[in-house]
Amino acid sequence: MASVKLKFRPSADPGKEGTLVFQLIHGRVVRRIASGYKIFSSEWNEACGRIVLPLAMSARHGKIELIRFNVEWELQRLRKAVGLLERTRRRWTIDEAVRRAFPCVDAGHSVFGFISAQASRKRQLGKIRSSETYRSALNSFMRFRQGIDLTFDMIDSDLMVLYEAELRGRGVSRNTSSFYLRILRTNYKLAVEEGLTQDRSPFKHVYCGIDKTVKRSLPFSGIKKIKELDLAQRPKLAFARDMFIFSFCTRGMSFVDMAFLKKKTFGTATLLTAGRRPGSCSPLNGQGRCRTFSTGAGKATPSICCPSSSARMATSAANTRTR
Repeated sequence: MASVKLKFRPSADPGKEGTLVFQLIHGRVVRRIASGYKIFSSEWNEACGRIVLPLAMSARHGKIELIRFNVEWELQRLRKAVGLLERTRRRWTIDEAVRRAFPCVDAGHSVFGFISAQASRKRQLGKIRSSETYRSALNSFMRFRQGIDLTFDMIDSDLMVLYEAELRGRGVSRNTSSFYLRILRTNYKLAVEEGLTQDRSPFKHVYCGIDKTVKRSLPFSGIKKIKELDLAQRPKLAFARDMFIFSFCTRGMSFVDMAFLKKKTFGTATLLTAGRRPGSCSPLNGQGRCRTFSTGAGKATPSICCPSSSARMATSAANTRTR
């Protein structure tokens, strides 16, 4: 019967961190495998053979909690590999168990390397935003793994559940954790398509949906209070307030669009603007009108040429009045 335990090897220097190792005993052969994680002697309970979390207000609490998450997962993976070998009822070696639990990580086919390559490819294709989201998800996962790389074969349901729990423990919202997990799932499926691993459905026990967000819009009474503030002695704040109120009265005109406004865009009855943000309307054959707003008394009557803006502006047209 093989024995698998977590051990702590203290540093020769009392002021430095020691190393956590996995001890595997089989057939009177003892093997100690370095985990790559380090802690101080005060963070280890020798009697129980477990990591001790420091106080919640301690600066190392988050780091040690992450280490404990990862070490427990790797310990469980090693025990699972040993259990599978024992059930085969044949002779096996410690090296075989280690290879099963921790496959050799090739930089080109590792999880970190693969996602980084995908992010670089997205940037080369001009998909800058997608590249940034890939990098963000990779940084989050690398933080969870304490920078220790792994192969796609090592990604399983238990690891993803631990990762989700760590994200939620960090105070990350459910939608944000789902965002990171969906990006990991996308890259995992790409790795399956390229033959780097078999699909073991590691994301079946974690949430990858999108929750409805709570609306945090400012009520009209708050807008009115801002409008009526006396900022005569603070001209810079008064100007910022006026720009905000102008944006509100024009149904959310962006500040960059307001910066490009000219006197000729103001008519006696209408205000004509052309979008300047990427993806918004731009002049076509001299016809640069993006939105038309009534500037006279009474309710505004918008005429919209931006399909993406029409639904949002139509819903607010009945309640918003020009000032």
